[in-house]
Amino acid sequence: MSTQIEVPGYITGTWAIDPSHSDVSFTVRHLGVSKVRGRFDRVEGEIVTAEDPRESSVSVTIEAASVNTNNEMRDEAVRSGDFLDAEKYPTLTFRSTGLRAADGDIELIGELTVRDLTQEVVLRLEPNGFADGWGGAKVAGFSATTEISRKEFGVTGGAMGGTLGDKITITLEIEAVRKD
Repeated sequence: MSTQIEVPGYITGTWAIDPSHSDVSFTVRHLGVSKVRGRFDRVEGEIVTAEDPRESSVSVTIEAASVNTNNEMRDEAVRSGDFLDAEKYPTLTFRSTGLRAADGDIELIGELTVRDLTQEVVLRLEPNGFADGWGGAKVAGFSATTEISRKEFGVTGGAMGGTLGDKITITLEIEAVRKD
């Protein structure tokens, strides 16, 4: 197993996540027969790409109340105390703790905090590239996925919890603009 991380066109720097070109979404099983999808409309964060990619870092804050499943009644339920309790815990956060090469993939390790409960998560990371954006600004793109247990974060779902699977797949499509 190689510990080197090679990214074609890699550019070092500090990058701000561009919320208008990024997507933080999730999928959960419903009644064991289908999947419900949703996203968070308000996300901000910073990515630092270091000389050695393994020393890079990511920090992200997501506004819990910005959940959007294309169904307002369901969104209100997800914001409630049975799920995210957005009034008491207004943000979800992610802070990276490491980056490693693993079997030809790149893994981003970090701490995800939901409802003030923090768990380590491992995301499969795909650098999509670096380019010149609008007005000559440097931009970078990344995709990442992980799966978490909602119950490990205290998201029981109340009476509706029995209709939902425990595993939630999280998918990130991130575009960031270089700040420096």
